[in-house]
Amino acid sequence: MVSICGEKKSPVVVLMNRLAVYISTLGPIGKLPVAPGTWGSAAAVVLWWFVLSALELHVFWTVVVLVALVAVMASTHAERVLGRDARPIVIDEVVGQWIPLAICDKRLVPVALAFILFRLFDIVKPFPVNVSQKLKGGVGVVVDDLLAGGYSLLILVVLDRLDIV
Repeated sequence: MVSICGEKKSPVVVLMNRLAVYISTLGPIGKLPVAPGTWGSAAAVVLWWFVLSALELHVFWTVVVLVALVAVMASTHAERVLGRDARPIVIDEVVGQWIPLAICDKRLVPVALAFILFRLFDIVKPFPVNVSQKLKGGVGVVVDDLLAGGYSLLILVVLDRLDIV
């Protein structure tokens, strides 16, 4: 048994918690002192640009769903260590940021707009994004970013249909 803050935990629990924290914080990215959520979104854009943008759409959405499920599980465990929806948890920004990128091609303007819109909706949290944060555990951590990503996607679709982007 390992003693943490006077409480004994099995080595497996300690390892699982450390792994969950590492996944949910994207390693060092979530520990950056300024705007870790924005850095998490930026990491999502970079990963999309170099890897995910080359995937067929159905494969892309499969990856998004799988990472969202991992994000919920990792965030649930990470909250036990870091606290409720702690700032270092940024895997939710990754999944949320990928949603508006689904309709982007590799041009700077639409990708930058997807980034800005997602960050705006994630920070402002219009209804029901704000309400979804009341959900418990990793679901509450991730769902608000999925909704912010959905709002961003909707705006990008409208701008695309109007030939603005």
